Amino acid sequence: MVASPFPSDRRTFLAGVAALGLAACSGGRSENGRVKLVLGDQVHLLQSKAEAAGVLKNLSYDIEWANFVGAAPLLEALAAGAVDMAPAGDLPVILASAAGAPLKLVAAAKSSTRDIAIIVPQGSPIRSVAGLPGHRVIVSSARGSISHYLLLEALKEAKVDRKAVDIGFMLPNDAAAAFAAGRIDAWATFGTYQMAAELRGARVLRDGEGINTGLTLIAASKEALDDPARRAALRDVMGRLQQSSRWAQAHEADYARIFAHNTKADITLAKLVVERQNPLLVPVDASVILPLQRIVDRFYADGGLPAHVDVAAIVDPGIFPV
Repeated sequence: MVASPFPSDRRTFLAGVAALGLAACSGGRSENGRVKLVLGDQVHLLQSKAEAAGVLKNLSYDIEWANFVGAAPLLEALAAGAVDMAPAGDLPVILASAAGAPLKLVAAAKSSTRDIAIIVPQGSPIRSVAGLPGHRVIVSSARGSISHYLLLEALKEAKVDRKAVDIGFMLPNDAAAAFAAGRIDAWATFGTYQMAAELRGARVLRDGEGINTGLTLIAASKEALDDPARRAALRDVMGRLQQSSRWAQAHEADYARIFAHNTKADITLAKLVVERQNPLLVPVDASVILPLQRIVDRFYADGGLPAHVDVAAIVDPGIFPV
C-alpha cells in the first residue's frame, strides 16, 4: 500500500477537536489573559504561507493553529466554537451555513478548477464518466463537498443515473490509502490529494472546469466576530494572511520548502502544490458572491442543501483589509 502524503487521520483531529473544545470555553483568552485566536487550516496551507512569509511576528494577541485534512471536520469544529476561522471549499461552507452553523464569510481565494477531479488508477479500464455505472466511486470528504458536487454534475452531464453508481464518502487521507490499495474504482477528490495521486500515475476522467467555481472561502465564527477583541485580532491576522499570499506568489521555492516541512510531503509534490494552488486572498465581493450564488441555487434545486442560502447575507465585509 502507498501511504497517504499527509500523515493524519480521523482519530488525530477528533482528539484535536476535543482539546480545542475545552480551550474554546475560555472565551478566547490565553492563560496570560491575552486575546487568543484558534485558526483552522487544511493541510497546513495557510500556516505554511504565513510561516514562510514571516508575517506572524510581533502579535498583540496569541494564535493557535488547528490543522484538519478535510472540510467536514474543520467546519464541525467551527460550528462547535472550537476554532475561530476556517478555510474550506465553497459548497462545504454553504452547506454548514444551511445547516445552521453560526458563521460569516470574511475572505476568499480562487484556484484552478482543474484541481478538483474524478480520477481512476493508471491501469483502470474506465475511460470516461460514462463508464462509471456499476463501479464504486469514493467522494472526499462528505455530502455537499466540492468533490461531491463535481461527481453529481459530471454524472448528469454524461447522462448517467447517479443510482447506477455506488457512491461512498471517506475523509481524504482514508480515501487516498484505499485508492492506492486498489479498493475503490474511482475517486472524486481535490487539490493536494489529487496531485499526489496524479504523480503516482492516476488518470483524470473529468475535472471541475465548467462545473466548480474553484473558490476557497474563509469563514469566521459569529461568536468571534461579535467579540470586539477577537474581531480586531481577526482583522489583523487577515491582513497578515493577505500579505503572505502575495509573498508566496513571489517566492514559490521558499514556500514549497516550508510546505514540505510542515506536511512531511515529498518536495516534488510540494512544488506541484505551490505551482498549481497558490492563489491570492481577496475580499468576498460581487466577483465571488455572484458565481457562488449560481452554484448554491443549482445545488439547492437538486436537493443538495437543507435550506436555501442567500450568500450576500452571510458575508461580513469588515474583516478583510481595504
